[in-house]
Amino acid sequence: MKLVIITAIKQFEKDIISQLKKANVKTFSFRDVTGYRDSTEDAVESNWFSSEMNQTESILFYAFVKKDSIDLLFKLIEEFNSKQKSLSHIHVAVVNIEKSN
Repeated sequence: MKLVIITAIKQFEKDIISQLKKANVKTFSFRDVTGYRDSTEDAVESNWFSSEMNQTESILFYAFVKKDSIDLLFKLIEEFNSKQKSLSHIHVAVVNIEKSN
């Protein structure tokens, strides 16, 4: 069993749920979160909003996933991200579970 953590902008919620289902992840949890990006080091011309603190409506998914579903999930997310024209992507991480009950 592995712990999968997925973060993205709120607009990708339905896409993530679809990818989890395709990867045979039947049980997961999610919640709305506020994403934060410190843009103090960005060039002035690339910081459209002239703000140092950018907050975004985001979403956080987490699930205990069988090892054999991980590769497919990563592939699906990679394919989704490669088609995005925006700078925003789905971010996914896997954490090993040493012990669970």
